[in-house]
Amino acid sequence: MRSKRFLRAEQVPLVWDAPGLVAGVDEAGRGPLAGPVVAAAVILDELHPIKGLADSKQLSPARRAALYDEIRAKALCCCVAEASVEEIDTLNILQATMLAMRRAVQGLRLKPVKVLVDGNRLPPLDVLAEAIVQGDAKVQAISAASILAKVTRDRLLDELHTQHPLYGFDRHKGYGTAQHLAALREHGPLPVHRRSFAPVAQAWGGRE
Repeated sequence: MRSKRFLRAEQVPLVWDAPGLVAGVDEAGRGPLAGPVVAAAVILDELHPIKGLADSKQLSPARRAALYDEIRAKALCCCVAEASVEEIDTLNILQATMLAMRRAVQGLRLKPVKVLVDGNRLPPLDVLAEAIVQGDAKVQAISAASILAKVTRDRLLDELHTQHPLYGFDRHKGYGTAQHLAALREHGPLPVHRRSFAPVAQAWGGRE
């Protein structure tokens, strides 16, 4: 009897071999001089595949918007989170990005067994995680996260443009283009500008 019970126990699958949900994570807005950094976490549904997922930077705005709606409709769950300008200036942009990513994962309705993060650094998480360089072009869940983060942030900057049309946020999305730098010199920084970034600090110092 002992032998039979032992054999049955051996056939029980190990917990760490069990399949589970995998989330992809990416961010948008590390480089700009203004606005929050936005991160997204996505768990895709294998039964409802989404065609055309790719690195958001390689897609047209119209294609990104269409995929954004499809991801929101078909993914098992997703969450978009951000770290504010104040958090960026207090923590630094890298740590603020990690914070936004952690918030996105923690905000998922379903808990993944593994998280795949674009890049070479990982936020502190309570689940298994792996960093994948150029993951937004290699892993569909990360591609989906990059699209959600990019579209969300672009829309935030479009809203900023309606409030501050002199700065051209609808065109450069906060990046340090010649137009944006000229507006900073002429009109000065706004509260939505990142004071810890050198061009903004220089413009701020010149007006004090």
